[in-house]
Amino acid sequence: MTLRQLEILRAVIRHQTTMAAARLLGMSQPAVSNAVKQLEGQLGFPLFERVNNRLFPTEAARVIHAESEPLFAQHAALEARLRALRQDKTGRLRLLSTPPLGHGVVLRAMRRMLARQPGLRITFDVRRLDEVVAGVEGGDAELGFGLSLEERPGLATRPLAEARMVCVCPAGHPLARESLVTPGLLRAWPLIALDGGTRMGRAVREAFLAAREPFSAAVEVRYADTACAMAEAGVGVAVVDPFSARNRHRPLAVLPFEPAIPARALAFWTAGLPLSQTAQGLLRELHGMLGNTGDGASG
Repeated sequence: MTLRQLEILRAVIRHQTTMAAARLLGMSQPAVSNAVKQLEGQLGFPLFERVNNRLFPTEAARVIHAESEPLFAQHAALEARLRALRQDKTGRLRLLSTPPLGHGVVLRAMRRMLARQPGLRITFDVRRLDEVVAGVEGGDAELGFGLSLEERPGLATRPLAEARMVCVCPAGHPLARESLVTPGLLRAWPLIALDGGTRMGRAVREAFLAAREPFSAAVEVRYADTACAMAEAGVGVAVVDPFSARNRHRPLAVLPFEPAIPARALAFWTAGLPLSQTAQGLLRELHGMLGNTGDGASG
């Protein structure tokens, strides 16, 4: 099966008619129909069922479509990289990050890069981790940044810092006098918890379970940055990543938390595609900044 055959199959599945697929692909409708028939003959099983002039993929076609999507994502990333190389005369960076890194250390690294390379152009956005991953896989960004990303085929990763999650509370809070915070100490205060559907939110709940302490949240939030803002306002205390805790230099007490919960900062990009010199320069900048801090959390 060739990439062109997969492209035709993909177009027909998405648009449900050979006419619409033909327009998308710049082919004639008979050519698309013949290509589908030829592919079915080659495979030895049908790929579509016709209902009211619409083509609906069989289970086999859906499996082929799902398995081939990473190929198209990598091809899109390559095309985007080639476009960037054609346009890149003074240096260009396309970056995506999750909030903990994107609202802090990545911004400081960009500031230093721009000071050294006045002609540098940067496209940057802050998104949820799954959206950052999808953006890098789809070629929207050359580099992505996030915390504790699980290994993923098609992505190359580079650790930037090894850190641990921390407890935050207002600087004048009674808890701020503690040298180490455990789940048992948090029982006395309203807990601002990260959403249980997030990786960090699950990790905090598992830490309470490991300590044999009941987990009870007064407030649940999606982002650690929100939890820090609420802790600063006196709503309660929170367990968050250290990058979010130290962003914006809030008047917060930042305390060690046990059981230890890793918060590993990573950069990632499309595997098999070499990073541009500009992207490599940004990674060196980040390594220098994060490598010079005690826990990799400030910069």
